[in-house]
Amino acid sequence: MSNTFRIGVLGSGKGSNFVAIADAVTAGIIPAEIAIVLSDVADAGILAHARERKLPAQFITPGKFRTKLDEDAERAFVAALQQARVDLVVLAGFMRVLKGDFLRAFEGRIVNIHPSLLPCFPGLQSWKQALDHGVKIAGCTVHFVDAGVDAGPIIGQQSVPVLDNDTPESLHQRIHAAEHDLYPKCVAAFAKKEISVAGRRVFWKKS
Repeated sequence: MSNTFRIGVLGSGKGSNFVAIADAVTAGIIPAEIAIVLSDVADAGILAHARERKLPAQFITPGKFRTKLDEDAERAFVAALQQARVDLVVLAGFMRVLKGDFLRAFEGRIVNIHPSLLPCFPGLQSWKQALDHGVKIAGCTVHFVDAGVDAGPIIGQQSVPVLDNDTPESLHQRIHAAEHDLYPKCVAAFAKKEISVAGRRVFWKKS
């Protein structure tokens, strides 16, 4: 049995944050291995990226609901992650809200990245929300996942200036670049046991 820290990744889309994390694992920045990659979309780009890297990659049908997993799907996702013996579940563009049994199975061990400086602009198209609101600074947040929507304790944040000539697309692109920098750092800190949680506050050990 290996003592290597094991990561399970869930995604629904192209998988750019997964690629950033996988590259950081390969480079030794994250002291871990990616044990499994799961998607609720059969032709998701994240599965193709995983297979290119010879990583276990699996589509699991999400069931009858549009924004969450049904009970059978939830059990299948949890079983696959448990069978892969994952220490941390990383959401990388997974477009379904996780509910009670899933959260309990991996309590304190599920992280997500959101393209805003939470608690501002939770939910969908947060970069557009930020631009429409007229803020001067946007960004991204890595947080623990709880029963709320983008509501768990904040692990790390990175700011991105909003430019006068920004469109939703250009702002989103720069936030994406910040995500690819921030997410591997936060996952590495978790793998190294460099973070602790007290209530809603997350503390990083001084290196």
